[in-house]
Amino acid sequence: MRIVKVENASIIKVLDTLQNGGIIVYPTETLYGIGVKYDLKEVLKKVYEIKKRPHEKAFPLIADLKHLELVAEFIPYVAQKLIEKYWPGPLTLLLPAKNNLPEEITRDGKVAVRMPGQSFALNLIQASTFPITATSANISGYKSADNIDDVLKYFKNEEIELIIDGGKLSGIPSTIVDVTVEPPKIIRKGAIQSDLSLH
Repeated sequence: MRIVKVENASIIKVLDTLQNGGIIVYPTETLYGIGVKYDLKEVLKKVYEIKKRPHEKAFPLIADLKHLELVAEFIPYVAQKLIEKYWPGPLTLLLPAKNNLPEEITRDGKVAVRMPGQSFALNLIQASTFPITATSANISGYKSADNIDDVLKYFKNEEIELIIDGGKLSGIPSTIVDVTVEPPKIIRKGAIQSDLSLH
């Protein structure tokens, strides 16, 4: 396990680590996330193990707009409107998933995706050719990590190759909206609250 300050992290090397099946922890603008390449099934399974995460809970993804066609069957009209208004930012959308995706990142035909706000995560995903998992860097059921000390407390001896230290983060998770249903449904209230317009 290597720990690198965010200002010293090479995005090319981080992407290379992910491409080769490595597990990373990285800062978004909200919380620390565990990142692996979205379609590497064996690595996705390993993340479930180290998080002790229930298998009925799928991993969300961070993605750039160019990646949506890899994971979403189509983008509903209301999703397009929310993307235009809130991305990049702390809004996760449940979209209709493509059929061939690993079960670790889909549930009930849906995939959770967001384009993170200004952060290392945004720079990473804009340089990437593939989506990356964004499950919170904690043991399932414990407080989500907004600092490196918590990350190390949770995962000191685990199979994480690289931790990118972005300091103390806001700690407020993203808002989650299901846009596969009509009307769209807020699943979790988070960083975007009273001003969230679904119309």
